[in-house]
Amino acid sequence: MHHLVFWGGYMKREDYISWDEYFMGVAKLAAMRSKDPNTQVGSCIVSEDNNILSMGYNGFPKGCSDEEFPWERDGEDELGTKYPFVTHSELNAILNYRGGSLVGAKIYVSLFPCNECAKAIIQAGIRTVVYDSDKYSTSASTRASKKMFDAAGVRYYQYQPSGRNIKITI
Repeated sequence: MHHLVFWGGYMKREDYISWDEYFMGVAKLAAMRSKDPNTQVGSCIVSEDNNILSMGYNGFPKGCSDEEFPWERDGEDELGTKYPFVTHSELNAILNYRGGSLVGAKIYVSLFPCNECAKAIIQAGIRTVVYDSDKYSTSASTRASKKMFDAAGVRYYQYQPSGRNIKITI
């Protein structure tokens, strides 16, 4: 049932999704493009006036085949794991942007950024990070990210889900 408000002879919907719901939804949809069997992370960078500037998800760099590079998390040799090869969603979103400056932008990400992505976010001039999961909050990487964000004046806050189910049929 739609909630409507009467205005000048027309009824306006009142149950439309918020900007945070919209952009976190886009980040989570981007994550669904990741071929990583364990962790799928998506990012969406938006301008100060709520226009989508770029998106990204975690995966191998262009030209590095998903069939030839490892997806394993553990191995005898580090080159047998995904870690030296995978580009994180935040860095992909920053590198995918072709429009000039990201100064003042906001990034929505489904998982709190690691310290390497935090460096890129800060250097790109992104001023706000909205994250969904913070499941690695006690890790050195996440603690380092928060320390750098605090020092650089980058605001970060956890996405607060509305609890409603938003269904997209494709």
